[in-house]
Amino acid sequence: MTQQERLAFLIKHLIAENTEYPQLEIPDSIPRQKQMLRSLMNIRLPKPISKEFLKVQDAYLKEELKDKGIVPLSELTAISSGLYLWQGDITTLQIDAIVNAANSAMLGCFVPCHGCIDNAIHSAAGIQLRSECYELMEKQGEEEKTGTAKITKAYNLPCRYVLHTVGPIIQEALRKEEDCIQLASCYRSCLELAAAYHLKSIAFCCISTGEFHFPNETAAEIAINTVEKYRKESQSKMEVVFNVFKDTDREIYQRLLKTNRTVSSVYFEN
Repeated sequence: MTQQERLAFLIKHLIAENTEYPQLEIPDSIPRQKQMLRSLMNIRLPKPISKEFLKVQDAYLKEELKDKGIVPLSELTAISSGLYLWQGDITTLQIDAIVNAANSAMLGCFVPCHGCIDNAIHSAAGIQLRSECYELMEKQGEEEKTGTAKITKAYNLPCRYVLHTVGPIIQEALRKEEDCIQLASCYRSCLELAAAYHLKSIAFCCISTGEFHFPNETAAEIAINTVEKYRKESQSKMEVVFNVFKDTDREIYQRLLKTNRTVSSVYFEN
């Protein structure tokens, strides 16, 4: 099967399994077909699917990843011992674990082709990721609490695992103490979970700063302070990547990582 044939197969299969859109027309252009496939994957509920579909999907996603280019951790330059700042697509990073900024349902983003990292990670990993998250949440029996974390396989991503954490949502204004403690808990929960699985490297996205509207500067301060405090207290040698996508976040992290910061104890209360 060529990549174009895989794309057509996957689209037709997803259309056929849902009676709500039997008349859906497949566009002619490849870019629009790719957009349609991602949309269909995004809105699909977690349910069984054929082994044939998964085989074709996995081959398709691996080829797409190959085209984007895999970025090994070894190609990154450390800012200081064990700490990295990298601007790029976290779904291409070859590392032990990447962190996903999830919502409390922990099932991924259902908005077709949405620009959030939750959508990007699930789209690149494949539909198995939502299924595994669904199984975890069914066993838990309630939504994920803010500041905690879960671990899953990474499927078609180049990393080994995905750590899913729910950050605080800023409604109108930052609740300085409560929101900061919860965000710090996200980072610490991921670090502790990674350590429990004996992982040697982890990449953090900018948790809560996108759709959840946490102020970028404060979020970066909390991220760096929490990681450094954890590494110092636990004597951890885990390599940590601060992954950014926007230029503004890169500039904030560059500045903070090069200056001496005072760690506020309010971020680390249990």
